[in-house]
Amino acid sequence: MKKDIQLPNKQLRRFLPNKFISALINYFHRLRGTKISSSSIIFYGAKFLRYPKNIKIGNHAVVKNFVEICSCNEDALIEIGDRTTIGNYSFIYASKRIIIGDDCMIAPFVYVVDSNHNSKPDIKMNLQDNLSEQITIGNDVWIGAKAVILSGVVIGDGAIISAGSVVNQNVKPNSIVGGVPAKHLKYR
Repeated sequence: MKKDIQLPNKQLRRFLPNKFISALINYFHRLRGTKISSSSIIFYGAKFLRYPKNIKIGNHAVVKNFVEICSCNEDALIEIGDRTTIGNYSFIYASKRIIIGDDCMIAPFVYVVDSNHNSKPDIKMNLQDNLSEQITIGNDVWIGAKAVILSGVVIGDGAIISAGSVVNQNVKPNSIVGGVPAKHLKYR
């Protein structure tokens, strides 16, 4: 007899969409090329933009309403790990690569972007190239509401990012950071 997989935090997963509807939504996104595990739940209002074939979502992941995940060019990659939940109205935009580990909790209104505009004074701002650096978010990371994760950042396993923080530097494993810009507060 096959043993059921024990999923964490039943409160987060208690009010998920109907499995049949979820299967239809997953099928639609798979037709567009997104690599989604059949056990993952994608809410109806979630969007996979531009190059959906470059987006991979692991087992038992949850992507809630009005989330935008965008692979901004044909070489940009986004990987979301197993059992990771992405809250409503969060935005994940990759021009290079964004990796989000397993068992992460990403609250609503979180913004993750791996690029920035150049700012040379002799060229108009809207004509300048993007500067992109990979973002890596480890396993078991909790990112609070309205946090911003900027290009080149590595967030270690088990870290907590306080709500409203702007993370522009690496975060050590099991550390709690907060503020604008985010500073180390303490360890878990």
